[in-house]
Amino acid sequence: MQKNKRSVNIVLLLAILLFLTGCWDQRGVEEYAFVIALGIDKVDNQKDKVRITYLIANPETGSAASSASSQEPPREIISFEANSLITAKSLANIVIAKEITYDLVRMLFVSEELARDKEFVKWIYDAAKSMDIRRDVQFLVTKEETSQFIQSNKPLLETRPHDYYEKIFNVGEIFGTTPPSELYTFFRITEADADLFLGMYGTTEKVQEHKLNQEPDQIKAGEFHYTGETNTTQIAGSAVFKEGRMIDSLTIEETKLTYLLNPTLETGYFLFTFPDPFDEDYRVDAQIELDNPIKIDMNLKRDTPKIDVTVPISLEVLSNHSMTDYSKDPTKQDRLESSIKEDLTNKIKELIKKTQEEFKSEPFNWSLIARKEFPTIPEWEKFDWMKTYPDMDINVSVQLNLEKFGRQNELPRIEEMRD
Repeated sequence: MQKNKRSVNIVLLLAILLFLTGCWDQRGVEEYAFVIALGIDKVDNQKDKVRITYLIANPETGSAASSASSQEPPREIISFEANSLITAKSLANIVIAKEITYDLVRMLFVSEELARDKEFVKWIYDAAKSMDIRRDVQFLVTKEETSQFIQSNKPLLETRPHDYYEKIFNVGEIFGTTPPSELYTFFRITEADADLFLGMYGTTEKVQEHKLNQEPDQIKAGEFHYTGETNTTQIAGSAVFKEGRMIDSLTIEETKLTYLLNPTLETGYFLFTFPDPFDEDYRVDAQIELDNPIKIDMNLKRDTPKIDVTVPISLEVLSNHSMTDYSKDPTKQDRLESSIKEDLTNKIKELIKKTQEEFKSEPFNWSLIARKEFPTIPEWEKFDWMKTYPDMDINVSVQLNLEKFGRQNELPRIEEMRD
């Protein structure tokens, strides 16, 4: 009996040891240096090297476990030359005591100088080979060197650096000021060799020249002029990539239009301004959103392929500085609707014309729809979407539904108020 009891105890002890084996190589968070953002810059006169910048977050800063009197900085930044993203980790550990890890990398920054280089795609594919870097990291092009961009970014309200980037990226997508820009989308579009990829565009340098009478949405990062005490970083507009290389950039307004023309994106509502048809001194602010999915009809068998695009939009008027009473006058409503429809249609046509004449390709993911028109892959490849797109006949029709005139339809009588 005693012998059986001893045997049972031994078996239980061995079973407990089996559960403990998973903890033998466990390491604490404080033993790692977590890189949350990677920056890549070009090195002058050296084709075999790039300048890597690490933004390393302090996991204890801002957490409930950290002491209120702790003087530890929320971040650490280091820049150095390396042969690749992969070998850079071991070099950084020459000066950083903790083991470098890419497990929490959420942002990948690339300088515009490197992004426009014809060799850029060779360097960015290091991120595809690394097992540590997630494919859904956010991709952003900086006007200046990424090392300068990361060091100059000093948000006042967010203590932890990754919080700032996540929030500003999310807000940019919600309002359409920046495109959705994930690394895996860059790889997919580049390898498909049919469409353009749009990446986020940012800078900490403000353009000194301020254009008079420029509409607020017709700007990119660095062109927003403001006063006050806040962060100098601006993230707005899009960097345009063709065949894995940056070729141009888009304004905020053009970026919003790409959302409306892209059938693969889930769009919310966007804010636009239009000329007031009743008073040229003022503009009308409006909130627009898609009523239904955009409709795209293609006839690619013609000598000149044809695409008919229908954009169904609902619109709510948010401002009325000319004090025109639209709510009770159908004639004025029709004139306003016609004016906005014409202006929006012209803006879309101008953007499509720009993609055909300047970019020679499109950022709307229309090629995904065009593929369905071909029964086999060889036929699709023979059609050569990127080569054919610039000469296509593209027609745009905006279906506008004028819904509301803001929370309060009634307008005050200015003459009576001033009497």
